[in-house]
Amino acid sequence: MAPGLIDHHPRDESDSSFRQRFPDGIKTSGQHPPLYNLLRPYKDFPKQISGPTVWDSKDYQNNPERWTHRFTEAELSELSKAADDFIASGHSLAGITKEQFPLPSLSSKLEHIRSDLLDGKGFVLFKGFPVREWGNVKSAVAYMGLGIQLGYPISQNGRGHVLGHVKDLGEDSTQTDKVRIYRTNARQFFHTDDADLVGLLCIARALEGGESDIVSMHHVYNALQAERPDVVETLTQPIWYFDRKGETSEGEEEWIRTSILYIEAPPGERVYIKWDPYFITSLTRYSSTGAIPALSHAQQTALTVLEEFCDRLSLHMILDVGDIQILSDAHVLHARTAYKDPAPPAPQRQLMRLWLAVPEDEGGWKLPFWDSKEKKRGGIQVDERAAVAPLDAE
Repeated sequence: MAPGLIDHHPRDESDSSFRQRFPDGIKTSGQHPPLYNLLRPYKDFPKQISGPTVWDSKDYQNNPERWTHRFTEAELSELSKAADDFIASGHSLAGITKEQFPLPSLSSKLEHIRSDLLDGKGFVLFKGFPVREWGNVKSAVAYMGLGIQLGYPISQNGRGHVLGHVKDLGEDSTQTDKVRIYRTNARQFFHTDDADLVGLLCIARALEGGESDIVSMHHVYNALQAERPDVVETLTQPIWYFDRKGETSEGEEEWIRTSILYIEAPPGERVYIKWDPYFITSLTRYSSTGAIPALSHAQQTALTVLEEFCDRLSLHMILDVGDIQILSDAHVLHARTAYKDPAPPAPQRQLMRLWLAVPEDEGGWKLPFWDSKEKKRGGIQVDERAAVAPLDAE
């Protein structure tokens, strides 16, 4: 990879100021439009998809042993030692690398899980991560150390957070043009994040709600092709506008025109999705002025039908304290029910979140975007905003 491609012009990444902002020497590439010449028309999409990425929730709902991994004492001991050594080293958590967090025994198991996340069923639930015993600092280090074995942590917002926090900060969830829903207690509809993998570590549970639903996008795709091929066709067209909610670099537009469904860049043939309805329905401030088209009847129908099919075919799960859910953002959609926090002094519901990039040359999908081979592809990067790993929501 040529690191200078991240912003399309050469840069000396040995420069001390760059290393101060991005301690591992790699900058998140950020959001950008697809390469329109690589987008494929509906007629090129398969009528049906087969393989391990297509799964039915009925096959898993009563068989949690097929999608959970409980940490053994030996694995926790290895994670604990690596975390303690990392903390003692004084390295920046925002720039953590595999070399700084060796897991000689657990790494082989994680490589198998990584393969299944990328090219198999696309989800796993780790159990038994001792967050109460370790506390937030050590838990954050061990969690990011686990994550770096699977992909490169990328910035999740305009603040440069490579360690995110899903927590209700009291923001108004109806102000969707300004507010990211993960900072509220509102329902999150089925969506993907702008990453290859997403991880959620449960630090504290809600009093009520906040439960998780996931679904195989390829199972949904097959059902739609059988029952509503018109919706699939609408989702393949580059007529959709995604809101960037002000998280833009100088000179960039406030939206991205794209499709929802893609076929991998040649020679790839797999169907890939990028989707979050909150980033589509929030753009009325621009469509009302004529700056971009308003949603058509076909698009509004697709919004509704896609959510209905996802809900119908989904697998429900509840994350307990110390659980880590990791999902593919290529072929698994996830949602969250609305929730209510307990009264103080009990802790609020909180999940530590990772967005992980897996570049094309390291097993990631071949995407029709210029940064497909960049190590930290995707994510959200505003200008030269430094990478940071806060230990709580901010």
